[in-house]
Amino acid sequence: MNRVVILGRGGAGKSTLAARLGTTTGLPVVELDRHFWPADLTPISEDRWAAVQQQLIAADRWILDGDLGPYDVLPVRLAAADTVVVLDFPLRLCAWRAARRSRENLAFWRWLLGYRRRSLPIVLAAIAEHAGTADVHRLRNPREVDEFLSRAGTKDKGTPPRGWPAA
Repeated sequence: MNRVVILGRGGAGKSTLAARLGTTTGLPVVELDRHFWPADLTPISEDRWAAVQQQLIAADRWILDGDLGPYDVLPVRLAAADTVVVLDFPLRLCAWRAARRSRENLAFWRWLLGYRRRSLPIVLAAIAEHAGTADVHRLRNPREVDEFLSRAGTKDKGTPPRGWPAA
């Protein structure tokens, strides 16, 4: 696991998972949202966004975390990944968590309601088409996230977590 893409609805906990996985595996974490949305929440241009994503996936080891944006180059990220993690949490949970973070900006809230609702079906279709040989993990609740992290933490050590069969 050297190139990890974490995808899912806004508010699913992608940033939290990325930080925890980065600590567990020692991989550098890149939050795409920080590159796309400047402080005033005005997105960068389509050409610049494509160039930023190409630059970010050029490294040998990374965890990319970020929502799908209007100009996203998801196929490029998926083709470069060796592991894809999809957080498939219920929409009501994701919307509540995202609303807590972005309630101060009405324009961002409108985008959140309109775009993020559609993001998971887009993600799943793109994975089926572009992920290639990547390991795909679809996590549907926090318990599955904890199990995934424990497997990732012991993978390099050669010892499976308790309750998991040996490879």
